[in-house]
Amino acid sequence: MSETVVLKIGGNEIDDDAFLGGLARAVAVLRTRAAPVVVHGGGKEIARLQEAMGLQPRFVEGLRVTDEQTLTLTEMVLSGAVNKRLVARFLAHGVPAVGLSGVDGGLLRVKRLEHPSGDLGWVGEVTAVDPTLLRLLMAQGIVPVVSPVSLGPEGRSYNVNADQAAAALARALGADSLAFVTNVPGVLADGRVVERLLASEAEAWIGQGVISGGMVPKVRAALEVVASGVPEVRILDLDGLQSGGGTRVVAGSPTAGRP
Repeated sequence: MSETVVLKIGGNEIDDDAFLGGLARAVAVLRTRAAPVVVHGGGKEIARLQEAMGLQPRFVEGLRVTDEQTLTLTEMVLSGAVNKRLVARFLAHGVPAVGLSGVDGGLLRVKRLEHPSGDLGWVGEVTAVDPTLLRLLMAQGIVPVVSPVSLGPEGRSYNVNADQAAAALARALGADSLAFVTNVPGVLADGRVVERLLASEAEAWIGQGVISGGMVPKVRAALEVVASGVPEVRILDLDGLQSGGGTRVVAGSPTAGRP
């Protein structure tokens, strides 16, 4: 049976034609050796639509505060426009794909996220995953394209962070790898991409400032996924996805070798 690879696609480039074409080509190649599942964000487009509607985007520690209006816009953007744009581009490049959200088939069930820094509204944290629908699609060679909007206990949709949704799916599927496709080529040290980063060394690198800025939350998210049993997390850009490059975050100790 081919390996399972979950790809999490950020929202910064998801409206760029060149990026979408490159992504579709990369997924087409990936399908020759693996069964991919794509999870996507779309925060930039949500913010753009909020502003067009006269709403001010608000965040608490990087998480979007999601009131009733924002939830409606979020579902329109993520489960509608962005999801179908990706599916259409995949199909145009010969990749059979089906778009769905965490609501469909009870794929991702959540509870309201209680955040110590304030009320986030209709934001959820994943409590259960039912990958039945994904497995049915994957068995037919179809690439699932998943919006992270998910199902709450009262039958309401909730906004879920796409990184967290992708991690939950990777764990439930027993994925061989989870790839965070970003706008950077990987973790950099002395101006070069670190090919292999040991989980036991990552926090030390953060403390030393080797890993800094926006890369810190990406690496910490990768550490959580590796600790949960997924063999590796890759942090890479589109070129890395196409070439097999980027940074591999894996479990291990410094005695097993340095990155």
